[in-house]
Amino acid sequence: MQVISRRVLLCTTVGLGVVAAFAGAIGIARQRAAPTIASAASAFLSSLTPEQRQKTVFPLVSDEWTRWHFIPVVQFPRNGLALKDMTEAQRQRAHDLLKASLSQAGYKTAAATMSNESTLGAIESAARAAAAAAGTPATAAAIPRDPDNYFVSIFGDPSSKAGWGWRFEGHHVSLHFAVDNGKVQVSSTPMFVGANPAEVREGPMAGTRILGLQEDTARALLAALETSQRTKAIIAPMAPGDIVSLTAIKVDPLSPAGLSAADMTPAQRTLLMKIVDVYLGMALPEVAAERMTKITQAGTEKIAFAWAGGTEKGQRYHYRIQGPTFLIEHNNTQGNGTHVHSVWRDFNGDFGRDVLAEHMAAFPH
Repeated sequence: MQVISRRVLLCTTVGLGVVAAFAGAIGIARQRAAPTIASAASAFLSSLTPEQRQKTVFPLVSDEWTRWHFIPVVQFPRNGLALKDMTEAQRQRAHDLLKASLSQAGYKTAAATMSNESTLGAIESAARAAAAAAGTPATAAAIPRDPDNYFVSIFGDPSSKAGWGWRFEGHHVSLHFAVDNGKVQVSSTPMFVGANPAEVREGPMAGTRILGLQEDTARALLAALETSQRTKAIIAPMAPGDIVSLTAIKVDPLSPAGLSAADMTPAQRTLLMKIVDVYLGMALPEVAAERMTKITQAGTEKIAFAWAGGTEKGQRYHYRIQGPTFLIEHNNTQGNGTHVHSVWRDFNGDFGRDVLAEHMAAFPH
């Protein structure tokens, strides 16, 4: 994904002709994305029984479209059809739909997050056993951890020429896709992924850091800042307890902004864009390119980096990257800094507001 950022940044310096050419390439690419996702969704739906379809399909214009969370299912029941309630063939088609909607890196991240439930379950089971052996009462009820307790929901009709959408959600994964078949446009935010444990310390998955790049690239930028820049970038000595935007349906820019790209050196701006690239890398390349074009047009110099909490590894921390069109939040405070939440929000594009604007205007939500 670094190629996308460099190419878009280059467009800002060599003239509108290159921008137009790049926009044309995006248009051609997105013509492939929308029908591919719609085809995968239709194939998934065709594999379901009538009873399963009834659980899976919702009207696009409904409260369910913007109902979302990233906590365990037992704490926030999900609607839709769970992977665990599908046949093996149906699960494969659900995964095919996820693969069609994300980049290869994005799909691997989502799949690893789901698999991480087994690791978390083993850790919690061992902790309960140790507590019982020591005669220590359990502090909380055990939460079931199931890699197949993730739900698929389809909104509208993927086979129509109108707008439609779909959602994939469970603990630490909340992915939303809006597709305008008529204009072959795709939107993919809010896009949330989390990791607990943030780093697997033992067992067969030892060393796994599902969101390691999100942390490492941000730390690289923080380390590259001069003292005066760090003073501006670090907005609080303590990190907030979670991402500030939480599950708000509509997100507005947060403040204070931190250190703007305009106040960074070229090398520091490159490090800043590497962080953005990591998050963009979850989306399909054509969707990421279109999103990056909007960021560039709004002004990359207006992007700001803010950090809160400890600056040493192992300490609780939080950072955000915010531009005129988007917000990235990354929080690692729970579990004494071993539990990450991260999200990309578009101020005007979440839940397909930009892609499905005409549809939403015709059917007020």
